[in-house]
Amino acid sequence: MDMEEKLAKIGITGKLFKLYLAAVELGEAPVQEVAARAGLARTTAYDVLERLEQEELIRIVERSGRRFVVAEDPVGMLQRLELRKQVITDVMPQIRSLYNRAKGKPQIRFYEGEEGINTVLWDTLTCQSKTLCGILSMNELIETPGLGEMDVYISERVKRGITLKVLRSRNKDVEQIWPSGMEQLRELRYAPDGMTLGVTQYVYDDKVSIISSKRENYGLIIESEDFARLQSLMFETLWSLSTPATPVAAPRRPAGGRRRAEKV
Repeated sequence: MDMEEKLAKIGITGKLFKLYLAAVELGEAPVQEVAARAGLARTTAYDVLERLEQEELIRIVERSGRRFVVAEDPVGMLQRLELRKQVITDVMPQIRSLYNRAKGKPQIRFYEGEEGINTVLWDTLTCQSKTLCGILSMNELIETPGLGEMDVYISERVKRGITLKVLRSRNKDVEQIWPSGMEQLRELRYAPDGMTLGVTQYVYDDKVSIISSKRENYGLIIESEDFARLQSLMFETLWSLSTPATPVAAPRRPAGGRRRAEKV
């Protein structure tokens, strides 16, 4: 494979190749001379040279009223290709995410650590239906993200008018907080005795978000219409078997967490 065939693989082909080769061979020369060496008319050469300049393969400079073509060091071509490869690698997850969504494929996002868990928690406030269906594990949420963060989150949820239908296990309720009540737009039911709900899960719109225990320390968002519909059906089935909690006034707690509303 000769040089022309190889450069054609990266888009330097036809007139681009002829002018680029002429510019490299001459090093620095007037536009007319470069065009003549490439076997092109000067008017045609200007458009092609503009493309080569956009690719940073040449520079066009003006001296004494004449325009000169200056070839850039070919090593720069390799450097730019490496930079493009790195940029594409960096944005590939986002591009793939958009591609999968367009194709109707599920989108799965995994987050590690406390910051990741907070990201997953606050994503639930993007809920368009204004109704969250949640299975909450009190022990785990008190550890991570913690009561302070939860207080700020709950305040923002109420501010946005998002109602929470929530299932919990009585043996996981280690503090008398987060009861049923209109004030916090929360309806609480307790799962049947002997059933321990050890992982926090929210179902909203076409998403299912999962928050692990502090031991496993991760958050997960699954965006899939079919999966969200299945989880919603399972939630409603368990909801119908669960016992409504007695509504009480929510105790006042100082919000000790960081203000995160601006992140959502």
